[in-house]
Amino acid sequence: MSFRRPFPLFSLLFALFMLTACDDPKSTGAGKYGMMDTNIPEYAAVQFFTHVYGDKNLDGALQFASPKLARLMKSYRINRSVQRHVLNMAFDKVEIKPGASNAGRNEFAKEASVSLFFEGTLNGEVIKDLRTVKLVRMNKGWKVDEVSVN
Repeated sequence: MSFRRPFPLFSLLFALFMLTACDDPKSTGAGKYGMMDTNIPEYAAVQFFTHVYGDKNLDGALQFASPKLARLMKSYRINRSVQRHVLNMAFDKVEIKPGASNAGRNEFAKEASVSLFFEGTLNGEVIKDLRTVKLVRMNKGWKVDEVSVN
């Protein structure tokens, strides 16, 4: 007596269903796996730098900048100039990881400081850096106000 196995077809259909049912993780949050909540200061800090180092213009980064920082960034006009003169960190390619935060309870905090770790390359050289990002809560969420060297 031979039994026929329906598993390959069933497995294929199930896998296809799971792939179509899953959301794109990048659309739901930030971070390496898209798991960072959008209402926390770390999200705004990572998104700000992701736009500065990954986009062709400053529009995305300006959405996460305070009015004071946005004015300064606009005066430098392009991403590469902002990287070099405002942030004092230029990269060809970079990975950004959030570190420690001291915002307290995020739902009540008006200001926050977040440490970010940068690891990237510039002209083939590996560069590692650490920056403290000061953020302020505004009507539409957290905005990067200041970036300082530790």
